[in-house]
This record gives sequence, structure tokens and C-alpha cells, in this order.
Amino acid sequence: MATDKQDLGELGEKLVAATCDCPQCKRTKTLKRLPTNFRCADLICDFCGYLAQVKATRVDDVDRKPDTILGAAWAPQKERMDSGIYFPLFIVAVGKTDKRKAIYYLSADLQDASIFDARNPLSATARRAGWQGFLYRLTHVADRLVRIA
Repeated sequence: MATDKQDLGELGEKLVAATCDCPQCKRTKTLKRLPTNFRCADLICDFCGYLAQVKATRVDDVDRKPDTILGAAWAPQKERMDSGIYFPLFIVAVGKTDKRKAIYYLSADLQDASIFDARNPLSATARRAGWQGFLYRLTHVADRLVRIA
């Protein structure tokens, strides 16, 4: 059974795939969901091979760009950053009360290491002890986020 966060993530991926054109080849309806737990990417364009990450978050106001968003596992993200690899990011903001939605986009070439903030590893008593995630810190790149839907 999926958690609320997993359901939110699936909603975000489905919404972007159904709504957005591929930013690279500009084709419609070519963004497809990748298998669950595919490292660092959620969508692929089945025409040009473009890869992108999708993050969904619940917000009070979808018209306001989020300041922070939970990322995923830190180790694969850090490894890619150390190699200079960044994935484009679609952010799906879902209203907490009115269920309105907005999609924001941050291209890979506008990202740098400053937006990624490693979280503390989970405690030894946690179910996934030692696992470490990260946060996207978006406040200082808000002007780079483009609302596309």
C-alpha cells in the first residue's frame, strides 16, 4: 500500500507527463514515467531520450514558488553533482486545501550545488538507519523557476 507521499509523487509524475511537452525536442505527449526507484530521474522522452526529475509538494498557495522541497537519496545525487551532472526539475505544487495545481520548471543548466542540502542520516533506531536524503533549497534560485502550467 502506497503512502501519502508516494501517492503525491505519482500524481506529480502523471500530471507532468500528461500536461507538459518535452523541453528538449518540444514534442507533445512524449514524456513517459520511468519505473519506481529509477535513480535521479522520473520521466523520459520516448522520442529524444530527455530525462527529468519530478518533485511534488503540498503548499498553501500554488501561485507562490516553494522555498524548499524534499529530495531523495543523497548519495546518488552527490555522485552525479561531483561529476557535473544535473537533471532538469519539474516541481508540482498541489494546494493543501483547494487542490489547485501548478507546475514549475528548473532546467539543468540553471542548477548548481548550492541548491542541494544534505540532511542528517537517519538514526540507528530508524527503520532505514543511516539513510540520508537531501533538500532542494530554492529561495535563492526562485527567479530561475518558470511556471509552465
